[in-house]
Amino acid sequence: MSKVWFITGCSTGFGRHLAQEVLQNGGRVAVTARNTGDVQDLVTKYPDTAVAIQLDVTKPEQVKAAVQQAMTVFNRIDVLVNNAGIGYFGAIEESEEAEIRRMFEINFFGLASVTNTVLPIMRAQRSGHIVNISSVGGLVAFPGVGFYNATKFAVTGYSEALAKEVGALGIKVTVIAPSGFRTDWAGRSANNTKIVIDDYAATAHANQNTIRGYSGNQPGDPVRAAKAIVKVVESATPPVRLMLGAGALKGIRNKIVELQHDIDTWEATTVWADHPKE
Repeated sequence: MSKVWFITGCSTGFGRHLAQEVLQNGGRVAVTARNTGDVQDLVTKYPDTAVAIQLDVTKPEQVKAAVQQAMTVFNRIDVLVNNAGIGYFGAIEESEEAEIRRMFEINFFGLASVTNTVLPIMRAQRSGHIVNISSVGGLVAFPGVGFYNATKFAVTGYSEALAKEVGALGIKVTVIAPSGFRTDWAGRSANNTKIVIDDYAATAHANQNTIRGYSGNQPGDPVRAAKAIVKVVESATPPVRLMLGAGALKGIRNKIVELQHDIDTWEATTVWADHPKE
């Protein structure tokens, strides 16, 4: 029997490409979006295996209704993909509180809300796979997107803890860390702060300009990313973390080197902080 997928944020980007990949390979998909008109073409093409469901992950009542609708149609959920998310550009000092909170509501609290609604279903099934789309920015911090980093670091830590909690219940968890892919993330899906502090021109602003500048020309292929996620779900031994893209691999390897340097340099101080052994 083909798996049932519940995917958030299917209007564009990873969510849409992943829904297409699963459907064209015979899977069944609850294709969710804030505006179901954006995904109606998928349901028209795959009327027997796709259902369009309205979902704004920041609205708890919609989350519950969406999951219930998927269960009514398919009677189970085998794979949950938390893909819905936005970006936000601004140095930490420049960032606006309302925009920061909005991003956390979507990127983290919305993800947690959907997960908590689906978990009882997967526990009852004693099976399931939760795939959380984070970012290389959830493992490595960059200037100019500090609060975005914070949301994705939260997703990564949450996912790692969840994997340890639900593994014994037959539920798998994978957190995906992509680098630059040709989606809308660096375009219309990421707002800029309205506050500009010139002292950040060489750091935060320079990195923001670099990211904006290659929007649409990133090396990452979202079609291949979708195939990679399907491969992970189909694996008998999926990873808890999967980096996608050469940029993500380079970033995390550099982070490991930096982390190892700090560990080795400050090892004596680290262990000294404990009570002396009696």
